[in-house]
Amino acid sequence: MRDSFYDCHPLINLLYFSIVIGFSMVVVHPMGQAISLVCGIVYAVSIDGKKNIMFLLKYCLPMVLLTAFINPAFNHEGTTVLMYFSSGNPLTLESILYGISSGCMLVSVLVWFISFNRVMTSDKFIYLFGKIIPALSLILSMSLRFVPKFKKQMDTVVEAQRSIGRDVSSGSIIQRTKTAVVIFSIMITWALENAIETADSMKSRGYGLKGRTAFSIYTFDERDKALFCWLAFCGLFLVSGNIISAFGFRYFPNIRYAAIDLSTLPFYLVYFFMSLTPFILNLKEERTWKILYSKM
Repeated sequence: MRDSFYDCHPLINLLYFSIVIGFSMVVVHPMGQAISLVCGIVYAVSIDGKKNIMFLLKYCLPMVLLTAFINPAFNHEGTTVLMYFSSGNPLTLESILYGISSGCMLVSVLVWFISFNRVMTSDKFIYLFGKIIPALSLILSMSLRFVPKFKKQMDTVVEAQRSIGRDVSSGSIIQRTKTAVVIFSIMITWALENAIETADSMKSRGYGLKGRTAFSIYTFDERDKALFCWLAFCGLFLVSGNIISAFGFRYFPNIRYAAIDLSTLPFYLVYFFMSLTPFILNLKEERTWKILYSKM
């Protein structure tokens, strides 16, 4: 599916991810966490497909299970005691549920950052913050760009070393260690050279100089205005819901939570549709394209 949300104005992209990631880290109610996690997975899978599905199965699901098992071993708070360890410490239902909640929160943030890293490219960071904080915006954009670029270069170096008989996955421990050190040395050298080249290139283009202008392809059109109003409303509405504890949930010493009724349901509905905004936008654009294509 083509990602229409990627083509929106950078301000809209940043505002959306600021809201969804911020609330993913704040809301601890299971319903709110489920909305964040499901919507994040739906959007991530819709734009990258099988790649993100494999990431979820290989890393995210084990992370939730690991957190659910580790937390009760160190956190013994809670009033619902299920059993006692040999050390005498209790295993409580609250600590298990809190571990699952923490794992879901962590996975939700990771999933949203997958989409964030794909949508918020370095040129969008430069566009938004280049005039306000040129040095910091350059560092952020380079950092976001460096990780995938470093991984790609690492794969290239590993393949090149394997072609000359230096396979890091075969041989004795000493041989593999030597090969790994050689690859690490090559990557450090490449990273330093790349940083120097980038710095010289930016300096030669006058980056950060007073009065410097820059070309931009971004325009704030009617669609962006409508999305800005929608996201601003959602953000303010959800903040007010958090203030009145519509998303309230307490794990210790016993479980207490805000019931989902007519007074709190609107906040969850707004949170759900706001989180699905990019996916709904993509569906709308795809449907429009199919209609236009059928008339050709």
